[in-house]
Amino acid sequence: MDNLKMALKVAKFLDDKKAQDVIVLDIANKSSFADYMVLAKGGSMRQIVALVDGAEDVFAADGIMPKNVEGKQSSDWILVDYGDVLINVFTKDARDNYKIEKVWGDCPTLSYKE
Repeated sequence: MDNLKMALKVAKFLDDKKAQDVIVLDIANKSSFADYMVLAKGGSMRQIVALVDGAEDVFAADGIMPKNVEGKQSSDWILVDYGDVLINVFTKDARDNYKIEKVWGDCPTLSYKE
């Protein structure tokens, strides 16, 4: 599966599972470490863990495993690294605090909705 399809697939999954404010950023022209960044917000720590677990299951079904997962045990921000696709799931407070969209504000936002 190519990187764009991965990013759009996980964004749709997160949206279907009631994640909030899901966006896909095309960071390829501004980043040397990834092509796409998916951002989402959950209502609680329990929900963000469930969202990340589900996203990992979606890719595991295709034989794709993350390179690294950060923050799953005790954080309000979980980062799942699939190489050229990064998934960031935040609690509301963490998303508001870090303002990742502003850091990457000059990157195109892609639609994952059909």
